[in-house]
Amino acid sequence: MIETFLQRVAASPDAPFLILPDGDELTYAAAARRVAQLANAFVVLGVQPGDRIAVQAEKSVDTLLTWLAALQCGAVYLPLNTAYTAGEVAYFLGDAQPALFVCRHEDVGELGKLSDRALATLKAEGGGTLADLADRQPEESPVAARVGDELAAILYTSGTTGRSKGAMLTLGNLTSNAEVLREFWRFSENDRLLHALPIFHTHGLFVATNVTIAAGGAMIFLPRFSASELVRLMPQATTLMGVPTFYSRLLDEPGFDRDLVRHMRLFVSGSAPLSAEVHREFSARTGHAILERYGMTETNMNTSNPYHGARVPGSVGPPLPGVMLRIADPAGGAVLPQGEVGVIEVKGPNVFKGYWNMPEKTAEEFRPDGYFITGDLGYVDEQGYVFISGRAKDLIISGGLNVYPAEVEALLDEIAGVAESAVIGVPHRDLGEAVVAVLQARDPALDEAAVLAKLDGKLARFKQPKRVVFLPELPRNAMGKVQKAMLREQYRALLG
Repeated sequence: MIETFLQRVAASPDAPFLILPDGDELTYAAAARRVAQLANAFVVLGVQPGDRIAVQAEKSVDTLLTWLAALQCGAVYLPLNTAYTAGEVAYFLGDAQPALFVCRHEDVGELGKLSDRALATLKAEGGGTLADLADRQPEESPVAARVGDELAAILYTSGTTGRSKGAMLTLGNLTSNAEVLREFWRFSENDRLLHALPIFHTHGLFVATNVTIAAGGAMIFLPRFSASELVRLMPQATTLMGVPTFYSRLLDEPGFDRDLVRHMRLFVSGSAPLSAEVHREFSARTGHAILERYGMTETNMNTSNPYHGARVPGSVGPPLPGVMLRIADPAGGAVLPQGEVGVIEVKGPNVFKGYWNMPEKTAEEFRPDGYFITGDLGYVDEQGYVFISGRAKDLIISGGLNVYPAEVEALLDEIAGVAESAVIGVPHRDLGEAVVAVLQARDPALDEAAVLAKLDGKLARFKQPKRVVFLPELPRNAMGKVQKAMLREQYRALLG
């Protein structure tokens, strides 16, 4: 991606790259000068080609540019969620052994003792020891010579089912996916992307940023998500990438209407399932159909609803060009017929190299013919559209029968007064597991009996919730995904 970025610099040096909420702009040429300064600072701090650079810092211009600077000096980038605790960070640093750790300035006392490697800091408002060192460096830097199968980044998975795994992503993985998405979503140098996503995650860093660079467009760069700020800045934008929460909260904004978005070209949603209700309400309000896609840390993007053509609510669309996808039996791996639910497996230039320091785990997650076992359950319909049924670990087996949470959630989300639902399995003495629905309600008058009555006759008995509980908000991670593992633990004793 650094070569692509520098090509854009050469072609349009004065074109805007980052547009800040206050109206300030950073051109491609100015960004390239800062990237060179940061790359030179990395070298001064002892980073050599192939070394890892771990970054846990608030979203800022300098933080984003450390990604490109790492590529420029040949390092492997390791972004860390800003919500990770010191204990979690200690694990990542111990596992990845980075040559340099960049943290928030205020965390240096607590986190500085976690690693005996070089340490630098960044402040959200600008400055920090890394920024100060970069200020004193030349504005030109050589570009490390690297090939497509070399590592560009390591992204750690959330570790909800055990020890976190570091997904090794190559230059080829990221470049190929960015180019496919640029073409498939029709991005160009005229696009202005509203960027309110975090940049420690594949969505905000590798999809939003890399696709913008591949197209030579610009990003309106927000430090964090704010629905009111998106509404204020939307007249300057052409596209928005977000998680489902973005869109549900935009629908609650009084100024968000058809006139505001008349000029917009594209709304993309990912990182968590978008409810069919939000999809339909958004379309009715704005005239735009949200484009939902499907990807994961290990593979970048795998499927997408089409730019031209039907964007089907509840579906993540057909496989992207170059991506091979199949549905297999989770136990034996046999390929299943069209329409049957099984584990989604993918193969293509977007698929990662393996897990850092985990050759055995890597071998477990790939079939002998090279397909990666995603762990997501789904099926493909007669039009070739992929539908996600949930994670394999979220599958509920009640009385020996399979219950796919997404099927139950789709019906719950259609009930008037339900904002969002999460269906989980909890221990049950007779059935092994029983279905429980956890709801975030819009209508305070909605109760358990009313919800169960709405489902009666629409689901087989074994799929119907044994209990319905209500929460003010469903627990989510930084990317807006509902934390079902947390809910299962919270309600594990609900049925005795």
